[in-house]
Amino acid sequence: MALYAIGDLHLSFGGDKPMDVFGGVWRGYVDKLRDGLSVIRPEDTTVLLGDLSWALDLNAAREDFAFISAIPGRKIIIKGNHDYWWTTATKFYKFCEENGFENLWILNNNCYYYEDIALCGTRGWFFEEDAAAGSHADKIFKRELIRLEISLKAAGEGEKLCFLHYPPRYRGYECPEILRLLKQYHVSHCCYGHLHGDSHKLAIEGQYDGVDFHLCSADFINFRPFRLK
Repeated sequence: MALYAIGDLHLSFGGDKPMDVFGGVWRGYVDKLRDGLSVIRPEDTTVLLGDLSWALDLNAAREDFAFISAIPGRKIIIKGNHDYWWTTATKFYKFCEENGFENLWILNNNCYYYEDIALCGTRGWFFEEDAAAGSHADKIFKRELIRLEISLKAAGEGEKLCFLHYPPRYRGYECPEILRLLKQYHVSHCCYGHLHGDSHKLAIEGQYDGVDFHLCSADFINFRPFRLK
């Protein structure tokens, strides 16, 4: 049994935005994903760190979720900034049932467990020092903080791993509120995505203030899921 994380699949089976157009490592990325994800077994858990599909709604995302559903084992999903298909948990689970998609679970205001380890998380957000109080950005940011703390509180006192879409810190930037929550709730590892291409050089990995950080964008980890356990 293993625990994996990978983000930013950017699937587009039902649309016209394949990442191949960006060239480089993205050329042939679907085949690379098929090969990389082949290490996953039915007893494993994989946390998908957002930006899974370019589709604008669930119906348009059907082929993309058929691909995701075919990944063996339990798949836990968080929202990315390009997941425009995102909807309520009730509508998502109904969509999965209607299409025969199995073992897909949304991580939002809750937590899951891998053995006795709590899997917590949310999308996250960029901290904006100049965002006016009450502005749209400020409201989203504060809502994400609430969601993250709800998830961490739900985990109780045991070991906690945190999964985000946005990086809580990278070169020249950090989000003190999110970092404070990770420390307060004794998170041991934090996996995130979002950064691509030249932005990879901004990533900061390794231990900081008691937390081990890992960038798990698909193109950064060569389209092979990062194994945590």
